[in-house]
Order: sequence, then structure tokens, then C-alpha cells
Amino acid sequence: MRGLLITFEGIEGSGKSTQLERLASRLRLDDLPVTTTREPGGTAMGEKIRDLLLDLRSTELRPKAELFLYLAGRSQHLETVVRPLLARGIIILCDRFTDATLAYQGYGRRLLSPVFRQAVEYAADRLQPDLTLLLDLDPRTALARVGGRGEANRMDRETLAFHTRVRRGYLELARRAPRRIALINARPSEEVVAERIEQLVRARLRRFSRGRRSTGARVATGVSPLGISR
Repeated sequence: MRGLLITFEGIEGSGKSTQLERLASRLRLDDLPVTTTREPGGTAMGEKIRDLLLDLRSTELRPKAELFLYLAGRSQHLETVVRPLLARGIIILCDRFTDATLAYQGYGRRLLSPVFRQAVEYAADRLQPDLTLLLDLDPRTALARVGGRGEANRMDRETLAFHTRVRRGYLELARRAPRRIALINARPSEEVVAERIEQLVRARLRRFSRGRRSTGARVATGVSPLGISR
């Protein structure tokens, strides 16, 4: 039986990576076959691309070049990690996926065009997440959280206007795909947000678990070949 792809999205400082790991821990307590991964990253090649993309010294990287680096990493990730794990019936929790490219490069970098969308679809081989959790937070609050972490990458250092465009893009994507993208207010406490996420995911997993029992699928539990968190 095919697994599930659940993605976490949001602007920098929204708390998506923390919430992803919290959810993974909770689901593993129930012996569910869960693995975590991220984009950019998730593979040896992808991690090298990630380092380049987020390096503060990559000041000369142009928007289109940035886009193609993200797409290259996604193609490698999809073919070597995501699709094989889905075929084994694994529940994948992925920190960013196609929606991030649409929001950051499409809206943030203003690259939206028919050719842009075709390139994004091609790199993802038209794969759509089964559920996307979009943690929404106003950019000023989010960037203040980033500043409190005491570390910053190239995306963190982008202007408020850039992050505002990215958020606007995410909200537009959620408006267009309400059945797939669950909009979550990321302003409350970490515990409150985690409870809301778990409710949404467990509701989606009920059919998955029933299907596994009915087919007698045997999948190794607690799988975490990547062990990556952003």
C-alpha cells in the first residue's frame, strides 16, 4: 500500500521544523512507519545544494539560478528518497516541498509565469502531498523569532517585503487548494499549535491505518533513514 506524504510549510520563523519533529515523535509512539526529511536537502547531493543556497556568502546567486538549484535538489530527493519510501508504505513528514518553491521563488522572487509553473511540476513529477500543514505567521513576528535564535541564513536575511510576498503566496496557494492545505495559526504556544496539527494529521491517518490493516501490509516501523530536521 502506498504511504503518505505530509509536508510542512511556512515562512522563516513559523515553527514548522519544530512542529514536524514533535509530530514525528508522537506518531512513532504509536508504532507508525514514519520518516522525516527536508528540502532543500534529504540526500547527500541535496544537502550540498542546501549549503550553497542558504550560505550567507552566496550573494551573487540570481533568482533563476536559485530556482534551478532548488528544482535539481527536489528531483534527486523525489527519485531516490520520496517515491521509494512511499512505495514501501512509509509516512513521510517533509519540511518544505513544491509549495515552498511556488511561494519563495514564484511570489517572493516574482518568477511566476507559465514556464515557471511547468518547471516546478516537471521537477516534482506532478507528485502532490496528501496533506500540507501551512503554519501562518505575520512576517514581523516570524523574523523576530528568527532573530531570537541567534543564527541566520541567506533566506532569513531577506527583506520584510520579500517575506511578506512569500506569505501572500502561501495564503493564495491555501485558498486555491483548501482540501490539501490546512492553514494553521502559528502565533499561539508551541503546545497549542502541536495539538492542532496532531488532530488534523490523525484524522487523515485513520483511513491510512484502516487500509494497512485490511491489506495486511507489513512495513517496518519507526523508519528514519535520514534523521534530518531543519
